[in-house]
Amino acid sequence: MADFGSGELDAFRIEVREWLEANYPAELRDPKAETDPEAVWGGRAFAGSSDPQRVWMTRMAQKGWTAPGWPAAYGGGGLTPAQARVLDQEMSAGRYRAPLASFGVWMLGPVLLEYATEEQKKEHLPKIINGDIRWCQGYSEPGAGSDLASLATRCEDKGDHWLINGQKIWTSYANKADWCFCLVRTDTTKKHEGISFVLIDMATPGVETRPIQLISGESPFCETFFTDVKIPKNHLVGKVNGGWEIAKRLLQYERQNISGGFGSGGGAGGSAGDLGQIAKTYLGQDARGAVADRDLRMRITKNKMDFDCLYKTIARTAAEARASNGPSAATSIIKYAAATFAQERSELMVEALGHQGLGWEGEGFSPAELIATHGWLRSKGNSIEGGTSEVNINVVSKRVLGLPDPK
Repeated sequence: MADFGSGELDAFRIEVREWLEANYPAELRDPKAETDPEAVWGGRAFAGSSDPQRVWMTRMAQKGWTAPGWPAAYGGGGLTPAQARVLDQEMSAGRYRAPLASFGVWMLGPVLLEYATEEQKKEHLPKIINGDIRWCQGYSEPGAGSDLASLATRCEDKGDHWLINGQKIWTSYANKADWCFCLVRTDTTKKHEGISFVLIDMATPGVETRPIQLISGESPFCETFFTDVKIPKNHLVGKVNGGWEIAKRLLQYERQNISGGFGSGGGAGGSAGDLGQIAKTYLGQDARGAVADRDLRMRITKNKMDFDCLYKTIARTAAEARASNGPSAATSIIKYAAATFAQERSELMVEALGHQGLGWEGEGFSPAELIATHGWLRSKGNSIEGGTSEVNINVVSKRVLGLPDPK
C-alpha cells in the first residue's frame, strides 16, 4: 500500500487523535494511577481481566494498533510507514501508555511474518496482537552464551512429534510466559547448520522454570529445563536445521527493541527522574542556576547529548527498517551505544544522589532514591543481554565495516 498524501495523512491524524481520546481508559489518565504492571504483558493469566491497562490493550488490539504495521489479514493495523509514524506521534503527544509489552510483537512476530507457514501465521499472529499469549525466548544456555551456536538442547525427530531435552538460562519471564520460541539442536554433527527454531507451549509436561535472583533484588530471568518435552511437528518454524538464519534475524529485532528501552530509561535508572534536576536538588546550584559541581555537570550534559543523538538514530533506523525489510546489522551499533550510555547514566545518577544513592530499603530513602539504586545495579546487565557488547562490536566490525577476521 502506498503512503497517503499530506492531506490524507492530516485527516488520518485527526481520526487517530479523536479515537485515542475517546477510547483511553479514564483510570489511566492519572500518570500516578496504579494498575497491575503484569497486565501490560497480557497472556492467559489476564484473560477477561478488567484491569484498565488490559482494557486499553484490548481496545488497541481491536484496531490492530498493538502491531500497527502488520498485515490486517492477521489482525494487524495494516498501516503504511507514514501512518504508523502518525500513530506514534499522537501516542507520544497525548502521553498515552503503551498498550502491550510483548516479546511476541517485538521479536517473534516479525520473524514469523518472514519465515512461518501460512498456517503458523494464522495460528500465532492474531494471539500475539491480541495479547492472548505471553512469550519468552529460549536462546542462551549455561555453555552457550556469547557463543550461542554451541547450544546443546536436543530436539529429536520421533516420527509424529519432536522430543526436546536440555536447559536454557537467562530466559526472561519464563515463569510467567505461556509459550517459548526456542533454539534447539536437530543435528549434532554440525554447529550452525544443526540448529532449528521451534515454538513450545510452556504448559507442556516436562517444562520447568526456576527464577534467578539478581543483585538488584529482582528475578526477571529464569533457568528453564526441558525433560522429554513432546511438541507437534508443525511447531518447527522454517526449515529443519535452518534455525540459525532465523535466530540471527530475531536478534536484530531484539537489539533494536532493547536499545529503545534504554533510551526511554528502562533498566537504566531513568525512571527515577531527570538527571540534571536531581543533581541540582542534591548538590545545589551555582549563581546561574546550573548544577554546582562543574565536573559532574559536564558529564551529565554529555550523557544527555549522547542520548539525544541516540534517540534520533533509533528513530531514523526504525523508519528505514519500516521502509525496507526490517532492521539491519546496524542494530548492533545502537545496542552497544545504548548499553554504554545507560550504564553511564545510572552511575551519574547514584553519584548525584551522594549518600542517598546507597539505599536499599527503609524509611531513610525516598522511592525515587531506591529506584535509582536498584536501577544502577540492574544496569550492569545492559552490556550482556541481547548479545554482549563484545559480540556486538564483532558484528559491527564484520557486518557493517567489512573488516576481516583476525589471523
